[in-house]
Amino acid sequence: MISLRTHAISLAAVFLALAIGVALGSGLLSNTVLSALRDDKHELQNQIETLTDDNNALNEKLNSAAEFDAQMAPRIVRDTLRDTAVVIFRTPDAVDDDVATLERLVGQAGGNVTGTVTLTQEFIEANSAEKLLSVVNSPILPAGAQLSTTAVDQGSQAGDLLGIAMLTDKDPATPTVSDAERDTVLQALRDTGFVTYGTQQIGPANAALIVTGGGLADDAGNRGATVARFAAGLAPHGSGTVLAGRDGSATGTAAVAVTRSDAALAGAVSTIDDVDTESGRITTVLALAELVGGGKPGQFGTGQGASSVTPPQ
Repeated sequence: MISLRTHAISLAAVFLALAIGVALGSGLLSNTVLSALRDDKHELQNQIETLTDDNNALNEKLNSAAEFDAQMAPRIVRDTLRDTAVVIFRTPDAVDDDVATLERLVGQAGGNVTGTVTLTQEFIEANSAEKLLSVVNSPILPAGAQLSTTAVDQGSQAGDLLGIAMLTDKDPATPTVSDAERDTVLQALRDTGFVTYGTQQIGPANAALIVTGGGLADDAGNRGATVARFAAGLAPHGSGTVLAGRDGSATGTAAVAVTRSDAALAGAVSTIDDVDTESGRITTVLALAELVGGGKPGQFGTGQGASSVTPPQ
């Protein structure tokens, strides 16, 4: 008969053997898993290096293409705006480099920029609508002119007023606005905090260019709509109005997106959604030239709602 002591020793031996087996098995399994993980890590590193090289090569090609566009731009736009005066409006989120490059390109196209007017943050804020409308409807309207009654929002009415004051109407029967009347309108808007501009006197223009930024935040409210309607308010005056935005401007509630989503606005204003690229800046000038030459508004760029990359030549 097996004693209790012998039985206990036997059980201990069994458990010890089991523990040793588990330990040895775990070690072998651990080594196998670690080896596989090392192989996976090495493979992932190779893939990352390959993707990085591909990305660098693509960036080099894109930079070369942008440099080519920049060098070719003066030749492409040459004389397309010959003897055309352009006034530029910029929104609070417009980028300085975009505006400066477009000013230069207008000159290289044979046109001249009569002035650059900055729309302030207050101009596009919904809570300033009543104040802006009160200024627009004050006794500053040039003699013989009348504001449109079809659109009464702040953007449309401000665009209508500035279109009357700053753009030369295609209809020769339309009363000519004097420099003094133009200055009165601009000074009234500047003194009330809605626009800013430099010391140079701004003369009459044939066409208007509005430069804006990219996409807007979810809490932007109707800021994009105000800019879009401002552009549409300008459009009936002069020979054409172009609204140029950056990447993202064709999405959400940004001005370009709002314009393209409304048939009436899209039928009045040409839009560009990639003014942050050299090709988009060239397209902006060509779009202006298209309108000045009697063409219809178009939607250009690479974003949602664009009908083509650039105006067909």
